[in-house]
Amino acid sequence: MKPAIAATALSLALAACSSTPMAQVQPIDGVISGQCHSDMVRGALGLAASVATVARARVDSDSLHVRVLRHDGPRVPPAHEGGDRLTIEKGRTNNITAIYCG
Repeated sequence: MKPAIAATALSLALAACSSTPMAQVQPIDGVISGQCHSDMVRGALGLAASVATVARARVDSDSLHVRVLRHDGPRVPPAHEGGDRLTIEKGRTNNITAIYCG
């Protein structure tokens, strides 16, 4: 957990030093329900698991939390939807390989 917090703090510090401002990720209606819908973010499969992509996927899926895991082999994600957390799996090259709730 500490490395994730440190990585987030570092990325925020680097973004603050950037010469071009980065838009905040906000839901269109201004509200996140907290009920995860991974079908809304299937288009992110194959994209780089950057901080901005992960944040956008969390908001677009209506999730309160997001977890990014590294996974290098074939895997069948859980078949359930819902909950308040979006899980994103990334491969060796930092590309998103699976997205699911839970």
